[in-house]
Amino acid sequence: MPGRIRIIAGKVEKIALLNDSLAAETLRKSLPLEATVNRWGDEIYFSISAKLSGGEKRKIVNKGDIAFWSPGNAFCIFFGPTPISEGEEIRPASEVIVLGEVEEGVEAFKQVEDGERIRIEGV
Repeated sequence: MPGRIRIIAGKVEKIALLNDSLAAETLRKSLPLEATVNRWGDEIYFSISAKLSGGEKRKIVNKGDIAFWSPGNAFCIFFGPTPISEGEEIRPASEVIVLGEVEEGVEAFKQVEDGERIRIEGV
């Protein structure tokens, strides 16, 4: 069941729309989540306790995608190229399960620095 979530990272607050995958539903049921962010190029990620599976896996994602990276059990927000991207593509460290997308203004996450707090909650 799709739903909306609020992402608050540092001074940035955005709404994201979850897709209808099993992984997104599992995430929604595990909210709220709080953690400290890590930056990797134009990606924010942080470990979560929920184990997510069941969704579209991609090696290249779109600007604004939110995803789950299973090797690090991490929630990810993509807002531009990563250190391993080629050109303007957005390439995660390895395949991710796409959970949905930030509705608008994803570039605002460029203001969020390593070590800032993040909260994900239902809307």
